[in-house]
Parts: sequence; structure tokens; C-alpha cells
Amino acid sequence: MKNLILYIKKRFFIVNALLLIAVLFSFSFLYSCGMNIFSEEDDVKMGKEIDDEIKAHPREYPMLQGHQEIKDYVSSMGKYILNVSPKIEYKKTFPYNFQVINDTIVNAFCTPGGYIYVYTGLMKFVDNEATLAGIVGHEIAHAERRHMTQRLTSYYGVSLAMSIVLGNNPNQVAEIVANLFTGLGFLANSRSDEEEADDYSIKYLATSRYYPGAITFFFDKISEEQRRRGEAPGGLDRLLSTHPLPQDRIDNVKDKLKKLGKTFDPTKGLYTEEYQQIKSKLP
Repeated sequence: MKNLILYIKKRFFIVNALLLIAVLFSFSFLYSCGMNIFSEEDDVKMGKEIDDEIKAHPREYPMLQGHQEIKDYVSSMGKYILNVSPKIEYKKTFPYNFQVINDTIVNAFCTPGGYIYVYTGLMKFVDNEATLAGIVGHEIAHAERRHMTQRLTSYYGVSLAMSIVLGNNPNQVAEIVANLFTGLGFLANSRSDEEEADDYSIKYLATSRYYPGAITFFFDKISEEQRRRGEAPGGLDRLLSTHPLPQDRIDNVKDKLKKLGKTFDPTKGLYTEEYQQIKSKLP
């Protein structure tokens, strides 16, 4: 009898272990094959719900008050990129909303449906308009490639993701926003997501007035600060936790820029003086 009980326990353990492996494999498979249970309309709906949650937590997300010129500047830049690039597929489907968060954090992020948030800390960190445009283009790419709802599909699995789609699990949006507060969870892009967003940012800006490779100036400045201080500069923890910056990502951007088949002058299309004027007005 004792041996039988031990046998049953052993079998039970093996079955549970196999089930866990199967679940982990299914999440990995769903993500690797790009499966997304959410529709474009679901992206829009979820983005609005998350935006409402963000606005309901001003301590964690202090939206810039007043300073209309700053807010108009960021919004106009985003809309310009949308209008000038023929590569942006959902410009008439997603509402695309560009907002400014007044915080020292050096970061920007995107939620489904094209809700894009830029921190004043990031605006103070970069040195020219083209660099900020490259970062905004990168966030547009996350929306266009629907990275967040793809991650949600793989994280929750099809059944639970479907319950979010059908509105049967309203508390899930609050959980997603709670993850945003930590700077981890669903904002943490994979290296492949980051490379893809970089690639598309370059494509978007290739038909714009901006130097399309200006995001490399941002990478170089981060790398220089890390070398100088021996660690990530203050305020960059959130950025690096959600937007990993390995050397191969930097190399990828430079390689993609070369493959555009057009020579770009890295000293032109930066709009440094104009940007410095806006930068001086930041709170």
C-alpha cells in the first residue's frame, strides 16, 4: 500500500511537471509565431481603458499640466510622422494620441491602439529633434506591430486573453496598469520587439525631414553615460528594463540604415537649435 501511494505521488508529480512544461512551451510558441488573439478594434478599446487608468493615477503618472506649447510640440511631431510615412498601416484605425508625462524618468512607452507617452526626463536627455522623432517613431512601431497585445496573448494564453477581449475579466486591465507602475510586466519588450521597432522607426523617418538614424545618438549617449559612470545614469532604470539595449541592437540599427539604399548625412535633418528652444521651456 505504501509503495502504491509513493507510486501515485510520483506519477502525480510527473504529470504536473509535464503540464507546466506544456504551458510554458505554449506561451513561448504563441509568442514566437506572432499569434495575437486581439483584433485591431480590441487594441483601440484596451488602449483607451489603460489610458483612463493612467489618468486615474496622477501620482505614478503626473501628466504635464499647462505648458501647451510643449504638449503641442510632441503631438505635432507624432502626427507629422504618421502623415509623412506610407509605411504606417493603422494610422486611420488607431486614434494615435501623443502625451507628455512630467517626470525625471528617461523613457517613453506605448500602449495598444497608439497611445504614446513621452517623459519630460527623456526630452531633457536628448539633444535634437530628430533623436526624439526616432524614439517617437520607435513607439509608433510598437503600436503598429501590435507588440503589447501579442505579449498579452502569450502571457495569459488564448482562453484568458479571450476573456479580456469579451470583457469578462474587467480586473485584468487594472492588473496590466499595475504592471506598468513597476516599469516591468507588459511594458518589458523583448529584444526582437525592440529590433523590429527600431527597423520600422528608420523606415518611417526615411521619408521625413529628419535624419532617420538619429536614434543612434540616443543609444550612444546612454552608452557613454554607462561608460563614464560605470552604471546606468539616473532615471534610466525604467528605460533599460523595458527597452533592452544590447550591443547587437545598436549594430542592427546601423546595419538597417546602410541597407536603405540611400546615403543620409548625419549632420543634417537634426533640428538642434529648434529643439534647444523647446527644451529650455521644459518645466
